Amino acid sequence: MAAVTSLVAENPVVIFSRNINCPMTHTVNSLITGFGANPVLYYLDRMPNRQQIESALAQLGRQQNQPAVFIGQQFIGGPTEREIETQREATGKRR
Repeated sequence: MAAVTSLVAENPVVIFSRNINCPMTHTVNSLITGFGANPVLYYLDRMPNRQQIESALAQLGRQQNQPAVFIGQQFIGGPTEREIETQREATGKRR
């Protein structure tokens, strides 16, 4: 949990994403930047301590295939399974 706490403490808005190609992360990032915030994105597939961070995020309730959003060092969650499925249907991508 210390690794996540450390990364989140450094920035007011943080998004942890499964990978750079995640369409839901793009959607969430666009939504947040639309409100004038500048989130920092961490792509788990590019982090050397990926398993440690994924484990910490899972303890907070993050589902593995969802981006995790932190605002003001508070975990606010991520999109629901239905929102993710809707995004997949819109882009023609399946699991």
